[in-house]
Amino acid sequence: MTNDMADDKSKASIKEQINQNLKRVYDQALNEDVPDRFKDLLAQLRAKEGGK
Repeated sequence: MTNDMADDKSKASIKEQINQNLKRVYDQALNEDVPDRFKDLLAQLRAKEGGK
């Protein structure tokens, strides 16, 4: 039974590391600048919507 408890703790530790890494990557992605190409496309869309 102690092996099961150790496995559970190990799995919980791994899950926590995965959660932390996913949060870190997500936060980094949110802080990235929007590529110029996307900004240009958005500007084109806004111009078309304004022209109607």
